[in-house]
Amino acid sequence: QVQLVESGGGLVQAGGSLRVSCAASGRTFSRQGMGWFRQAPGKEREFVAAIRWSGGNTNYADSVKGRFTISRDNAKNTVYLQMNSLKPDDTAVYYCGATSLDYIGSDSAFYAYWGQGTQVTVSS
Repeated sequence: QVQLVESGGGLVQAGGSLRVSCAASGRTFSRQGMGWFRQAPGKEREFVAAIRWSGGNTNYADSVKGRFTISRDNAKNTVYLQMNSLKPDDTAVYYCGATSLDYIGSDSAFYAYWGQGTQVTVSS
């Protein structure tokens, strides 16, 4: 089993920055890939970014490329999502997901483990 705990959400003005974190614990070999997804009210969960624990390869949604950066700290078993130039459209609950597959794609079905989410609100 893998446990994921997100933190760092909050309220920020448009154009501002925020960093959310995802602390992982449990069976490390069960989390080869880590992803961030988000879900706004009335919308489906959408892919934001993903990273491979080993090697650090990354993948981003087009909507966040150049603004968001995903990273990981192996010693702390933590994945971060640095969000810059935030827009009101970025407002959502941000979820961290983990997959035991060698996968950093955008399909949430491949991520078996999920955190509880953290709210990010961007005011205009």
